[in-house]
Amino acid sequence: MSHKLVDYRFDRIPAFLGQELGVSEWMTLEQWRINEFAHCTGDDQWIHTDPERCSRESPYGVPIAHGFLTLSLLAQLMNDLKLMPEGTSIALNAGINNVRFKSVVRVGSRMRVRVKLAAVTPNGPDRLLTISACALEIEGEKDPALLADIVVLLCR
Repeated sequence: MSHKLVDYRFDRIPAFLGQELGVSEWMTLEQWRINEFAHCTGDDQWIHTDPERCSRESPYGVPIAHGFLTLSLLAQLMNDLKLMPEGTSIALNAGINNVRFKSVVRVGSRMRVRVKLAAVTPNGPDRLLTISACALEIEGEKDPALLADIVVLLCR
C-alpha cells in the first residue's frame, strides 16, 4: 500500500513537510494480542478478554482492544513503512502529542496507519525533531480508531 518516498534523506526532510509519508499494510487485530497486552499491563477487564461475556453483555458483541494497545501498535505499523530517512543513524521516540481515541477496535478488525509529516525542527547539530500526524484507520469505518502526533528525534 505504501509508496516509496523518492529522495527522502536526512538533509531533505523539511521538503516533505505537510506530505503523506506512507500508509501501512492492513493488520488484523487478533484476540491473542489483546490477551497478551492485558497480561502485560494487568488490565484484564472482561470487555477485552472474555469473548463469551462480550457476546452477551457488550454493546460491541465482541472484545475490543485496549486504547493503549492500539496506540502501541502504531510503532509496529510505522516501522513496517520503513520511514527512516537515508543518512539517519538513529531514530528515538521523543513523545506523543494530542492522542485521541476516536472509536473502538473490535477483535478481528483490520487496521492500518496513515502518516503525514506535520513538523520538523532543528534540535542541535545533526539532529531533527519531527512530528508525524498519524491516523489509525479501521477497514470499513468512516472514523479512525485514534489520532496521535508521534514525536521522533532523528540523528545524522
